[in-house]
Amino acid sequence: MRFSFLSIAREALRGNRGWTPHWRDAEPKAAYDAVIIGGGGHGLATAYYLAKNHGLTNIAVLEKSWIGSGNVGRNTTIVRSNYLLPGNIPLYELSMKLWEGLERDLNYNAMVSQRGVLNLCHTDAQRDAFARRGNAMRLHGVEAELLDRKAVQRMCPFLDFDNARFPIQGGLLQRRGGTVRHDAVAWGYARGASDRGVDIVQNCAVTGIRIANGVVEGVETTRGFIAAKKVAMAVAGSTSQVASMAGLRLPIESHVLQAFVSEGLKPLIPGVITFGAGHFYISQSDKGGLVFGGDIDGYNSYAQRGNLHVVEDVAEEAMGLMPMTGRLRMLRSWGGIMDMSMDGSPIIDRTPIDGLFLNAGWCYGGFKAIPGSGLAYAHLIAKGEPHPAATALRLDRFRTGHLIDEKGQGAQANLH
Repeated sequence: MRFSFLSIAREALRGNRGWTPHWRDAEPKAAYDAVIIGGGGHGLATAYYLAKNHGLTNIAVLEKSWIGSGNVGRNTTIVRSNYLLPGNIPLYELSMKLWEGLERDLNYNAMVSQRGVLNLCHTDAQRDAFARRGNAMRLHGVEAELLDRKAVQRMCPFLDFDNARFPIQGGLLQRRGGTVRHDAVAWGYARGASDRGVDIVQNCAVTGIRIANGVVEGVETTRGFIAAKKVAMAVAGSTSQVASMAGLRLPIESHVLQAFVSEGLKPLIPGVITFGAGHFYISQSDKGGLVFGGDIDGYNSYAQRGNLHVVEDVAEEAMGLMPMTGRLRMLRSWGGIMDMSMDGSPIIDRTPIDGLFLNAGWCYGGFKAIPGSGLAYAHLIAKGEPHPAATALRLDRFRTGHLIDEKGQGAQANLH
């Protein structure tokens, strides 16, 4: 069923009894042309673009739990393409352009809201760094605006501008950035892929990867062996565990990243704001809650929950930026497992095993990259060569030294 004004009106009149499931909850077949491990945003987007752009429909997406149970449903919903280095800008800008047309493409309301992303600066050196980043963006055709203190104050008068430790001197603004409803992204891509013939198999955990003479043959699962000519990993924080089934040791560590939401308020924050004197970002949801987060917990973990020291740190930074937040009640927190690469940038590449592909290392940037990552990964799987926007995201860069060190933020806590 396609969504339209008429279909919504019709269902409203008949008590919403005519809606059908968004996607088929398929049973796994014995063999596929390609199997994608991971039913999160990246895996579902990859399956969708494999079917749409390359005509490959004999595909299965295997999810160990339910669709949306991983990081795609455990983030702060921010999308942006305000990166500095040429290895990252093309992919994130490709993703930004896909976000802008995603709802029309999927015929699904993903609640894309381009309300703007504002990065605050608090020192002369930071302002110079933002000017450099903005210039790099504009050289790649990505819009950027460097704001002075007065411009920021007109936009966000509720911030603490005169804090002696962290005076706000200006900011870098990307107006096309904003937020997208995370659950809707998973549901929309799942629906789109399923409608094009892709099997989405929930509650099907991969327990092994079968390889013979350096060529992948398929995957062992809790629902039996599934043969496949190609196997693609897109499992975020579980990447190291799944890759080890194929005998691979990757330059990735898993860390937990927490996020928080406050009680609901009247409309206050116009877009997304980041605190330049620390690692803190905040926006306001459509329900009125302030959604915010900060650093990873700083130790290796596969848990989807965090610890008090980061809660305290994030609360302190919220107070440093907006003292009025001290009067808010925090409703809930959650955690996602980050696959932190050693240079803080992602990997989309083939592995040394023929037919086995890798999509990983997204660190803090996984959600915003979903459409671009899925399109580029599908191109790699279908054609065997990297997409033009992802040529620098090679696995062997850690061996050759061609790192994409966007902010000097890798997996180690001392790099943050």
